[in-house]
Amino acid sequence: MIVHKEEILEKAYQLGKTYEKKCTGCAQTAIAATFEALGIWNEDVFLAASGLADGLGLTGDGSCGALVGGSMVIGYLFGRGKDDFEDMNKPMKAYTLVKKLHDKYVKIYGSCRCHDVQNKLVGRTFNLWSAEELKEAFKSGMMEHCSELVGNIARLTTKIILNTGYRLPQKV
Repeated sequence: MIVHKEEILEKAYQLGKTYEKKCTGCAQTAIAATFEALGIWNEDVFLAASGLADGLGLTGDGSCGALVGGSMVIGYLFGRGKDDFEDMNKPMKAYTLVKKLHDKYVKIYGSCRCHDVQNKLVGRTFNLWSAEELKEAFKSGMMEHCSELVGNIARLTTKIILNTGYRLPQKV
């Protein structure tokens, strides 16, 4: 069965939206959606993203977790391993692809900093450690906005990866 690129991109988008609404944790939900759309999985990469939601540890003060998660998938597929650690040129492909993801993200959302993106999408930021502000975040529609963002970034990450000529694993 031949799977078309648009179907893979739509799968990444839909999974990203669904996972963010159901599970939250934008870095992990972006990774899960991208990995599953590509037909791959790496539990270590997924686990490593556990603390990266809402800018870093639910602080809003850091890069968007979905952007970081997408970058982690790119690094996993095109990065430098321990054997090549001393080769400063080895990670250039990953750097180039992550820069492309970053630049497109900033073009869409204006900044990669979580608080800035929240301000753009819902008009304010939230302290998700406060039960009261967490309730306000839900009332503001933040979950819908973040779910859409995760879907968009999972799709964009997947597109960047596929545009390199990356071949999907063959199903047995």
